[in-house]
Amino acid sequence: MSRKCTAIDLFCGAGGLSEGFRQAGVHVLAGQDIDGTFGQTFSATHSEATFVGGPIQEISAESLLGAAGCEPGQVDILIGGPPCQGYSVYNHQRGADDPRAGLFKEYLRIVEAIRPRWLVMENVTGITSIAGGGIVREIQAGMRRLGYRVDMKLLKAEEYGVPQERRRVFFIATCEEHAPILFPEATHGPELTPFVTVWDAISDLPPLKNGEDAEARPYASEAKNAYQALLRGNLKYLYNHSAPRLSKTNLERMKHIPPGGSWRDIPFELLPEGMKKAKRSDHTKRYGRPAKTDLACTILTKCDVHWGAYIHPTQDRSFSVREAARLQSFPDFFNFAGSRTEQYVQVGNAVPPVLGRAVANAILDADTARKHDKPGISERGLLHAV
Repeated sequence: MSRKCTAIDLFCGAGGLSEGFRQAGVHVLAGQDIDGTFGQTFSATHSEATFVGGPIQEISAESLLGAAGCEPGQVDILIGGPPCQGYSVYNHQRGADDPRAGLFKEYLRIVEAIRPRWLVMENVTGITSIAGGGIVREIQAGMRRLGYRVDMKLLKAEEYGVPQERRRVFFIATCEEHAPILFPEATHGPELTPFVTVWDAISDLPPLKNGEDAEARPYASEAKNAYQALLRGNLKYLYNHSAPRLSKTNLERMKHIPPGGSWRDIPFELLPEGMKKAKRSDHTKRYGRPAKTDLACTILTKCDVHWGAYIHPTQDRSFSVREAARLQSFPDFFNFAGSRTEQYVQVGNAVPPVLGRAVANAILDADTARKHDKPGISERGLLHAV
């Protein structure tokens, strides 16, 4: 491209999606989020961008353009993921009447005023089942009304080098007449580059005792692989390497769980009361201890061992904030602000930067194809009429 591609990030959180786009060479000009603590992390890690705080309903497009130093039509890409709790499969009361389920309309309001050339919207897979797919259709129809062609695809983070089983829906849209809509091709998996494993991601981090806080500690070893080298950069010390203090009962349960094991390995008398009646096929990830060669399960907003496979492969404790960030592909220079609870939320809510980078590169490839007058929409970029 003749100039650096620019972007504004709505619902930016700590900046996972922004970081991925930055790694692809996109200049992120501004980020918006309701949470000021998230904004502290974003500002500290995106010094080239301006953070705009406050509820999206109270944020004007003019204020975002002012923060970015742009006029309408000058921003190349608007990225963002409206908060997903209303759609999440972990929210059993989810539905179209959840107030968070309408935040995509605020995204579209900003689109109409800013008029970017490209749109990227990310969300959890649960969005596809709400109201029989009605919200998905409404999002796509809203983008089309604003003059954009749009496609949607479910992406698996592990297929792009993230050491975690994570499924996310991405909408990509453009108002460029001759630009194909492309999604990134998988780079990891069978007959491709091997998946990045849990141990690939965290084996260079120092050991922790249950509840220990190891701020500003040196690494346990040199980087052992390309993934660790990428995330470490030139850092000598790491931050946010702290784990919650688990109860004596949970510690006793962990002693019975081998790598690759789960709640099924806990003696019956030690099981939580609510799980004593569970079928062996239920709660497959609860009290899980991944093997070194496993992918992590989806990193949520807290690494609660009762929720999933968040027990360290070799140590009797849950994953630290830094380990969760590694499994999300955050570079180690991200020093997450706030309490430990707030740090876990920032990590778990984010788009893995490595996945964001793959999406950004696909958009840059499509933009290059447009400039060379090669629309050439491949099978992966065919538009779906909904």
